[in-house]
Amino acid sequence: MSTRTLRFLTGQLTARRREIGTRWRRLPAARQALLALAHLRCGDTYTQLAAGFGIGIATAFRYIREAVDILATLAPSLAEAMKAIRAKAFVILDGTLLPIDRIAADTPYYSGKHKRHGMNVQVLTDPFGRLLWASPALPGSTHDLTAARQHGIIEALAEAGLKYWADKAYQGASGTVRVPFRGRRLKRWKRRHNTTHAKIRCLGEQAMATLKGWRLLRKLRCSTNRITDVVKAVLVLHHHASA
Repeated sequence: MSTRTLRFLTGQLTARRREIGTRWRRLPAARQALLALAHLRCGDTYTQLAAGFGIGIATAFRYIREAVDILATLAPSLAEAMKAIRAKAFVILDGTLLPIDRIAADTPYYSGKHKRHGMNVQVLTDPFGRLLWASPALPGSTHDLTAARQHGIIEALAEAGLKYWADKAYQGASGTVRVPFRGRRLKRWKRRHNTTHAKIRCLGEQAMATLKGWRLLRKLRCSTNRITDVVKAVLVLHHHASA
């Protein structure tokens, strides 16, 4: 994690403290920023962080939650992101499952495709595999096409007249979608099309690797209601670091 990112979050926390009139805290803004980044980047638990920073577990929880909430408010909506996305030659749309620690009874969060519990997040990337936007999180049982429609991604890309490459899960999407052909005994030209399509779409995996590079997203243990804010916070930090 770069010092630039640390300074950015420190500045946001300092502004927040001035806004609410905070006089004293156990940790200065810079240490609180480091605490939050350690949690997001390394996936350290509240217990580990509390011991390392010399504060209580409840205090660590409050400080991290505050930092995540501040970052989440800075995340762009799809409409805001589309202003930059329209300038691209095309984009890649894909969905990923963020694993969570749910029990077998939590059916809405179980993904039959991945055979595990998690949250569905839709991701848009540019032709070079750079992360452009990530959607709010939905229960893991949600189909990728259903999620894309629910977030308004299909409609937004169609209105912009922008081509987007996606996998077989998005067959049936209207507009300018490009998906591979289904079937085992395909004609030669269809097989060539699928090969070319796969080479383009695989660049989107770089964006997935960017998300999973934040270890907290590899196994989320927080409330499912908080996961959208965590994804937004990671997106803001990633965009600031790569700006």
